[in-house]
Amino acid sequence: MQLRHLRYFVALADERHFGRAADACNVSQSTLSAALRLLEEEIGAPLVERDKRFKGLTAQGVALLEWSRRILAERRRLDQEIAALQDGLSGELTLGAVPAALPTIGLLTTAFHRRYSNVRLTVVSRTSNEIQRALDEFALDAGITYLDNEPLHRVRATTLYEERYILLTPADGPFAGRRDVGWAEAADASLCLLTPDMQNRRIIDGIFREVDKTPRVLVETNSVMTLCSHIRTGAWSSVFPHNFLWVFGTPAGMLTLPLVAPVRTHAVGLVVREEDPPSPLARALEAVARDLGMAAELERSATTLAG
Repeated sequence: MQLRHLRYFVALADERHFGRAADACNVSQSTLSAALRLLEEEIGAPLVERDKRFKGLTAQGVALLEWSRRILAERRRLDQEIAALQDGLSGELTLGAVPAALPTIGLLTTAFHRRYSNVRLTVVSRTSNEIQRALDEFALDAGITYLDNEPLHRVRATTLYEERYILLTPADGPFAGRRDVGWAEAADASLCLLTPDMQNRRIIDGIFREVDKTPRVLVETNSVMTLCSHIRTGAWSSVFPHNFLWVFGTPAGMLTLPLVAPVRTHAVGLVVREEDPPSPLARALEAVARDLGMAAELERSATTLAG
């Protein structure tokens, strides 16, 4: 059983298509199929349900998949340890972040790059549930997600900041001249929000339920860029985490108003798999996160840019 055969098998399970899996591994489809046959011979059972195309994994395939992900992750960790001893930290680190954290993700990745310039970073947008699943499956090295709203398991967490909420709304709209706005009032605005599969939206909906209001949501999107595009037109209102001000500021013709009655905050932080010992890259990222002071930076920018 060779590591590359396990990589091909994991790629097939992820892609659920022989051709795409072969492309992901930079091999021919015949090479991938031959490796799969060798694995099946060694296991002594079929691993994939198939006729002319991939249909799913057998029970034996599911068992091998979990083992394969763990073995490949252990090999990556070994490579990182050896590299750190020889030339300092290097390799690849894949970080998943919930959409609400993406506007300020550069604060963390830039600080990490300045300290470990030989590490290649990949940042992907994922829901909180996808981040947990990808960590369990060794598909992510770390995640930026909510820490206190929905259960997390088998992770170590480092708090980055406390997310609080603002209403971005047209300056010539019904809240002109206000210094803040209540959630019950905000519910009646023409709102553009993230989709309900996003934990940020579930948090917002939960606060609206607290004040016994159903928000008037006229546009939904799973894209932060699309959300900001609508706000820039000056025709919509939206509930944003305050960290958005760090990158976008307050658009011309808009007001930034703190949301009150109630005031709610939720912790956002870095999560990595609970391993002993942790991978060198995960350990290094945790150290950078602890030293970063992101919360103070976001408060400074929110105070400066809210007007």
